[in-house]
Amino acid sequence: MGAGVSGLSCGIRLLEQGHSVTIISEFISPNTVSDTAAAWWYPFLVEPINKTNKWSAETFDELVRLMNEENVDCITMRKGREYLKEKEEVPGWSEYIPHFRILNDEEIIQDYTFGWELEAPVIEMHIYMPWLMSRFKKLGGEIKIMKIENLDSVSTEVIVNCCGLGANELCNDKTVVPVRGQIIYIKQDPGFGRFDQKPDTLTYTIPRRDVTVLGGTAQVGDWTMETRDEDTQLILEKCEALWPELDRTKIVGHGVGLRPSRDEVRLESEIKNKQLIIHNYGHGGAGVTLSWGCADEVVRLIDLNMRT
Repeated sequence: MGAGVSGLSCGIRLLEQGHSVTIISEFISPNTVSDTAAAWWYPFLVEPINKTNKWSAETFDELVRLMNEENVDCITMRKGREYLKEKEEVPGWSEYIPHFRILNDEEIIQDYTFGWELEAPVIEMHIYMPWLMSRFKKLGGEIKIMKIENLDSVSTEVIVNCCGLGANELCNDKTVVPVRGQIIYIKQDPGFGRFDQKPDTLTYTIPRRDVTVLGGTAQVGDWTMETRDEDTQLILEKCEALWPELDRTKIVGHGVGLRPSRDEVRLESEIKNKQLIIHNYGHGGAGVTLSWGCADEVVRLIDLNMRT
């Protein structure tokens, strides 16, 4: 259920394991939330950390493998610096990635006191999503474009539920809420990414090959898909504080996406009416970052339930 990055990644992994897979979704690329993701590998707005750190690390490794071994050229490695107002413990996921270091005092910008640098994959989602779709179909997967009102109406041995925000209605899970993100595209390369990842001051400049993505907003419970001028101005002001060389005349576009947020990622199995359901949703702002790790976990849960 669902044809975003989570649904497609799970579908590919299951096909690779010899399962027969059909994706059912009301929307497919380029009309999914995943298509508008920024997307820089970073575990953002996701719990529980003891699990998401592991899934993030597994996804990091797979993205690098796809880039190096399968020549998926829409994945590139870029350095980024995260700035913090106060000194903090380094995140647990830092031990799983090759390049991570604390910034020197002279590298800290005005109004910040601490920070670190990492090198991580940047994924151009407008290319990556069609690649995932093509990979899924080449492996024998089928796609049905339709809206499902109730999981009980799906007749199959196993359901993998990657419905994102749709879980609010499909699973009656009211803990799933949108966290609105507005972004700006600019034809200018900052050299390295600059980040403030605190939700209240969220700021990022993500350099891709084609454009740099500027953000952001993290507006909980906001379903508005139209861009707002006041958000555009706020994003530019925040980004200019981290990147003074930003040239507003090079702006080429805007976008809005609704992150499917939840207090914790729901990745678990359920037996309902003698049917196995694997729920995999609530990834917040880290759907891409968690995608392959969660897909591998889905495969493990299915294998475990089938053995028992």
